[in-house]
Amino acid sequence: MAQQIRRNGTTGVRRAAKAQSRAVTARRAQGRASGFVDTIMGVLPFTEEQWSRIWLAMIIGGAVGVAFIIASLAGVPALAQAQVARIAADAGFEVRNVRVTGTSRLDEQQVYARALGQRSRPMPEVDAAALRDELCALPWVEDARVSIQLPHTLAIDIVERKPHAVLEKADRLVLIDDGGVELEPVSADKAKGMLRLAGPGAGKQARNLDQLLDAAPALAPQVEAAEWVGNRRWNLTFKTGQLLALPEGEVEGASALVKFARLDGQNRLLGGKVLAFDMRSPPRLYMRLPEGVREAPSVAAGAGGMD
Repeated sequence: MAQQIRRNGTTGVRRAAKAQSRAVTARRAQGRASGFVDTIMGVLPFTEEQWSRIWLAMIIGGAVGVAFIIASLAGVPALAQAQVARIAADAGFEVRNVRVTGTSRLDEQQVYARALGQRSRPMPEVDAAALRDELCALPWVEDARVSIQLPHTLAIDIVERKPHAVLEKADRLVLIDDGGVELEPVSADKAKGMLRLAGPGAGKQARNLDQLLDAAPALAPQVEAAEWVGNRRWNLTFKTGQLLALPEGEVEGASALVKFARLDGQNRLLGGKVLAFDMRSPPRLYMRLPEGVREAPSVAAGAGGMD
C-alpha cells in the first residue's frame, strides 16, 4: 500500500513538472509571436491610431457581413441592406466629408451640390456609380472617379475637358473641346488667340479639322478661323486675313492644303496682295485681288495648271 502511494506521488510530481514546462513553452511562443507582430507593425507605415481604425473596420466589416448573410438567407435582401446600413451608420461609417480634386476651370460648387446629397448617408448606401454618371453630365467633366474612404470621406477626382477652340454661334461665343462638346460661353476678349469655328455642324467637325491641318503643319499655326461650309468642306482664314477655299472630301481637301503650303513656301502667297485663294476646282488655283489691283502675283513653275 505504501509503495502504491509513492508511485501516485511520483506521477503527480511528473504531471506538474510537465504542465509547468508546457506553460513556460507557451509563454515563450507567445513572446516570440508578440515580438514578431510588433516587428511587422513597426515596419508597416501605420500609426497606432491608424491600426486601431483598421482593426475596428475589420471587426465591423465582419459583423456587417454576418448580418447581411443572415438576412439574405432569410430571403429578405432589402432587410439585409437596411441592416448593413444601420450597423455601419451606428459605427460611424457614414458620409461626413466630401473631398474634390482635379478641378481647374470647373466650378467646384457644381460638384459639391451633387455630392452633398450623399452627406450623412451610410457608406453601404452610397451609389458611387450613379453619382459618377451625374457628375459626367456636367459639360466640363470628361470623367469622374468616386471612391469611398473609410470611415467617413467621399473622395471625388475630376478629369476636366480641355478647351480646344471657340465656336461662333448666332448670339454668343462658346468654348468647345476637340470633340465639339460645348463647355461654356466665353467673351470676345478671352477668345482672342484661339481657333474659331463657324458654320452649322462645325463643332462636331473639330477633330476632322485637326487631321486636315496636320497634313500641313507649317500652315496650321497661321490658321485663325475655319468655316464649315454646306456640311461638306472648309474655308480657312489665316492670321493675315486671307481666305483659302478648299475642295470637298477629306483626301481632296488635305491634298489641296499640302499643295498650297508648297506654293506658299515658293512664292510667299500669305501676306501678299491676294485676298482669297480658291482651290475648289483642283488642280486650278484662283486668286481674288483687291479692287484696283489688276496684276496677280506670279506662281512658281510646277503649279500644275493653276491659274
